[in-house]
Amino acid sequence: MSNQWGNDPQQQVKQALRSVQRMFGSNGGRNNAPKGAIGATALLVGLSALAWGVNASLYNVDGGHRAIKYSRVNGVHPDIYGEGTHLRVPWLETPIVYDVRAKPTSIQSLTGTKDLQMVNIVCRVLSRPDQHKLPVIYRTLGTDYDERVLPSIINEVLKSVVAQFNASQLITQRDRVSKMIRDQLTKRALRFNLVLDDVSLTHITFSPEFASAVEAKQIAQQDAQRAAFIVERAKQEKQSTVVRADGEARSAELIGEAIKNQPGFLELRRIETARDIAHTLQRSNNRLVLDASSLLLNVTEPSSVENPRK
Repeated sequence: MSNQWGNDPQQQVKQALRSVQRMFGSNGGRNNAPKGAIGATALLVGLSALAWGVNASLYNVDGGHRAIKYSRVNGVHPDIYGEGTHLRVPWLETPIVYDVRAKPTSIQSLTGTKDLQMVNIVCRVLSRPDQHKLPVIYRTLGTDYDERVLPSIINEVLKSVVAQFNASQLITQRDRVSKMIRDQLTKRALRFNLVLDDVSLTHITFSPEFASAVEAKQIAQQDAQRAAFIVERAKQEKQSTVVRADGEARSAELIGEAIKNQPGFLELRRIETARDIAHTLQRSNNRLVLDASSLLLNVTEPSSVENPRK
């Protein structure tokens, strides 16, 4: 039997018609030929109706999707159907398939800050419907729930949160601003049976006037810091000069006391100076003939300290 019908549906129908014709033709002869044709046509119509009914009674739910049924008699059914193939009553029941995977949505909003500066913010959210509330979502929002809900609540939350901060605080306290926006958006979305997996501020752009003012402020702060550094350096130089002058005065005082109390101190300094001059002339390539007395090299002669009358 399986070899007779084959795998082609059209061939199967043709073979079935031939079998029916042979069956009616063998029983009734020529007088029963119209009855055989009518029977074959009825069989063909029945097979076609059966095939259409089976095809119309099945529907598929792909991966990452969920389905609900709408009945012409009872309305939206509360049951939720997962992935796979399911049955339905043709014409009476219509499947509505929802994508329950997270979808990205970016909303751009122009809003004002606490100090009346205009800022352009782009907020990106990953949203998905609560799959346990799909019948409610279909009754209240339909299938385009994200286009109905997200633009309005994102704009409202952005304007309410940004109005609590100055323009500079949006940069210095960006984590806090993002957290407040995320918390408020998550609560607002749950009222519409939407789940937000992630909320982030991707772009924050200020007006050109504000950007120029910030740049001028930074330049002024740098100039002020540079002036403060110059003043501090002058103070340090003044202090070092005072310390150096005090040291020189103290040194002169000690030298005076040494000369007064120890007359041989000048002779020791004269010998040290003569030694330094001799070392310098020794390292020089020039040949000099100079008076030893004028260069303090006459260390063998008695000094004025030893013979003050001379």
